[in-house]
Amino acid sequence: MSAKPKPITGDVRVALVGCGRISRNHLDAIARTEGLTLVSVADTDRTRAEAVGAEQGVPTFVALDEMLEAVPSDLVAVCTPSGLHPEHGIVAARRGRHVLTEKPMAISLEAADELVQACDAAGVHLFVVKQNRLNPPIQLLKRAVDKGRFGRLYMANVTVRWTRPQEYYDAEPWRGTWEFDGGAIMNQASHYVDLMQWLVGPVETVMAKTATQARRIEAEDSGVAVMRFRSGALGVLEVNVLTYPRNLEGSITLLGEKGSVKIGGTAVNRVDHWAFADYDDDDKLVDAASTNPPTVYGFGHEGYYRNVLAVLRGEAKPDTDGRAGRKSLELILGIYESAKTGREVPIPMRTRV
Repeated sequence: MSAKPKPITGDVRVALVGCGRISRNHLDAIARTEGLTLVSVADTDRTRAEAVGAEQGVPTFVALDEMLEAVPSDLVAVCTPSGLHPEHGIVAARRGRHVLTEKPMAISLEAADELVQACDAAGVHLFVVKQNRLNPPIQLLKRAVDKGRFGRLYMANVTVRWTRPQEYYDAEPWRGTWEFDGGAIMNQASHYVDLMQWLVGPVETVMAKTATQARRIEAEDSGVAVMRFRSGALGVLEVNVLTYPRNLEGSITLLGEKGSVKIGGTAVNRVDHWAFADYDDDDKLVDAASTNPPTVYGFGHEGYYRNVLAVLRGEAKPDTDGRAGRKSLELILGIYESAKTGREVPIPMRTRV
């Protein structure tokens, strides 16, 4: 970063670009977080933008540039199609705004690096949303890992068995395309790939297979991957959006020499199994940690925005910044490279920024 950003002392003014499916989680989180104020929204679909603007009582725009020119703001929340995240983040950074982007931060490493470098050059923060890290069961699991309760970790498993009907892809022409979205692993499983690395550590190599079995899209609707972590642990990823008739499971399981844990539910929201050789006071918190969110997005956006607010006020460090967001993107692209070539792919794929 060229210079340390100056802390913001008053309310943080938030401009949001992209009023589609995920924006509701952002709008709700902003409204519930004291110290954040939504000041404007933009979407290329004027009708959609005006509907959200009227509901929120803020000005609406069809172009990000126009919104940034017309309405003062401190932070831009980027909720546009994945392939546009870098472009919109760079525009915001060059206008001196801090940037918060939905996952994935980009769909290529080059674009991710350009976004990181633009925010560095502008002296603004770059936040990449990874709200599942804040789920209470995942927080308990992270503490268990950090305390060494597993001893040596042997195996990590992530399973995402969800459904996205053809109507979901037909509703937005960018969904399922390589240019703007990617497939089930890049989109639906992005958070789960992030959790594997966050909890188990860096991946050394990955081998993968993907398929487009039932959805009329360019990218995959199903995929599997086998990973070797630098620690020697092995990992398995299984993802599909063809599960009948509804979302079934979004889970992560860790197996070690002194512990076994599975966090399940439809979106890592429930402790399904918790067993360790040695007692810890955290064991008393397991029953209360499970939640029942209304959607697979969970409740984590509000907690994520609270961290963003604290960072912008100079009171905390980012939960996940651009470089953290890049790690999971690189592993996803490694999975795609392996599926394309039939070869085992080393991670990192190339030098990091």
